[in-house]
Amino acid sequence: MTDDTRVPKAEIAGLYGAVLKKATKKMLGEVPEPLGVMWHNRPVLRASMTLGRKANKWNKCDRNLKSYAHMAVASLVGCAFCLDLGYFQTRNEGLDEAKAREVPRWRESDVFTPLERDVLEYAEAMSQTPPTVTDELSARLLKQLGAPAMIELTSWIAMANQATRTNAALGIEAQGFAAACGLPPLAQRSGATSRA
Repeated sequence: MTDDTRVPKAEIAGLYGAVLKKATKKMLGEVPEPLGVMWHNRPVLRASMTLGRKANKWNKCDRNLKSYAHMAVASLVGCAFCLDLGYFQTRNEGLDEAKAREVPRWRESDVFTPLERDVLEYAEAMSQTPPTVTDELSARLLKQLGAPAMIELTSWIAMANQATRTNAALGIEAQGFAAACGLPPLAQRSGATSRA
């Protein structure tokens, strides 16, 4: 974690601030750095949190697949905070930690199934500018997941792009959530150095 975000953290105050700090400490053990940065514009913060809460209730696509997709976006974009938090959340949600650890180097890793590889490829293809999603990849995923899960996965990846790009642009770094609960370090993305 760093104190050098591009927008300085604001003091989280008031009743709403106290409730948020208590809730996030209960969930994560500490207040996440983005909360202090986003506190400068509470309507944006509330909208983001509301969307996140609602999206966490979606249940047409496997949670492991969505977790890998979000982490693939974070790895590609370079959001150390999202990678750290995503890896930490795999433990809290009972997801596959060993596979989550390998997401940054998914192409070289042999732990992923063909479906998981397609999801990871789709997440990266959606995250390119311009997107590089192919008809063939979309057809494979649609056949394997079905339309409801495909729509959910696509929306999940789009939201992951919003979160990762926001945090990266604001200079928000990893906070050590995964290390604090004893998870081994994330695998390194090929040709890149980890900021997590």
